[in-house]
Amino acid sequence: MVHRSEVSCFSLLFGRKASTGNRHVVEIDEEVSSVSNCTLYNYKELRVATDDFSLANKIGEGGFGCVYKGKLRNGNVAAIKVLSAESRQGVREFLTEINVISDIEHENLVELFGCCVEGNHRILVYGYLENNSLAQTLLGGGHSNIHFDWQARVKICIGIAHGLAYLHEEVRPHIIHRDIKASNILLDKHLNAKIADFGLAKLIPPNMTHVSTRVAGTLGYLAPEYAIRGQVTRKSDIYSFGVLLLEIVSGRSNTNTRLPVEDQYLLERTWQLHERNELLVLVDAALDGQFDAEEACRFLKIGLLCTQDMPKLRPSMSTVLKMLKGEIYVNDKKITKPGLISDFMDLKVRGGSKESLALGTHLTQCRLVQTRWIPPPHQEILQRLLPRPPPTCMITAIERGLQNLAFTLTISFWPSSMQALHILM
Repeated sequence: MVHRSEVSCFSLLFGRKASTGNRHVVEIDEEVSSVSNCTLYNYKELRVATDDFSLANKIGEGGFGCVYKGKLRNGNVAAIKVLSAESRQGVREFLTEINVISDIEHENLVELFGCCVEGNHRILVYGYLENNSLAQTLLGGGHSNIHFDWQARVKICIGIAHGLAYLHEEVRPHIIHRDIKASNILLDKHLNAKIADFGLAKLIPPNMTHVSTRVAGTLGYLAPEYAIRGQVTRKSDIYSFGVLLLEIVSGRSNTNTRLPVEDQYLLERTWQLHERNELLVLVDAALDGQFDAEEACRFLKIGLLCTQDMPKLRPSMSTVLKMLKGEIYVNDKKITKPGLISDFMDLKVRGGSKESLALGTHLTQCRLVQTRWIPPPHQEILQRLLPRPPPTCMITAIERGLQNLAFTLTISFWPSSMQALHILM
């Protein structure tokens, strides 16, 4: 739990003139050159380490590139994350990740060995973790041979909480991860949890309560107030952690549309069972009853505390950590309804005919034939909110009021007439 003291320093002196085509490359070189706590690898060394980035060594793939397993010259086994050359957004995340994690070290955070910025290549080099991510193992639908007994799950939950508490409260300036989810929790050979992927992270300057930013992250883990207003706080991470906690205890993803309607959304289901005092129903059946019932209920209640509607009611990560360890009593009388994006929506149909479909908070999934001018963060949300069972529909326009965050969509339903759907967020 210390800052790095023995790390390699490097400087990059790129003197070429910045033409229109390579200006952003030079800017990246200049920004990376300001980072002192990071080892610089050359591209040839990483090619050799991964056997020329062979498919046999490919261990993962994301929106910004691929990850390969490789053995470095010093004998260390590494996870080598190669940024796609076409990804401009990925370049920003590449720089953010280096700046955020190069100067911190904690047993529950992935370790950044260094990076490569040679030519157009942008590569991050991390310590290799043998057991992949929670998403691919615990939540992977039986495709893993790892047995997650109750004690392993407790250790994982507490490890993640330790890492987040360090980011939120010990590092200066404080760090908000912004993308806490099962696929960003990696596991070593002893099933110790490591928080990964700091590409969306934000630093919180002193005396600031929040940072206004573009909405990014993963639907299902996003705190509603962040998804809607774009104001991110440490309580946004705590909401995401609460959802993740429910997933670890239940052994299922937060959303599963193959289940009956009442079971599809884990957070809503947890709240319903809490109100009926039946939380134990949620505990993963794969445990075959071999778990501490009192502790499992406590963990689920902590998950609900972390996902409460009002951010100020959510506990800090240091408090969450103490509750998980049983050092602080969890008062379930203080648990209020969780925050759900659908509860922030006031849906109204204007100018509809008799064929108009009534809208409510439980409407889900509509196939979008064509989508134009819709900001990407809202596309998946809209698909969940549109009427079901729907006629085929087409969204033809969207306007966003920057002050009141009102969305006006013009939607064509067949065979009904043109209608306007107004969503106030």
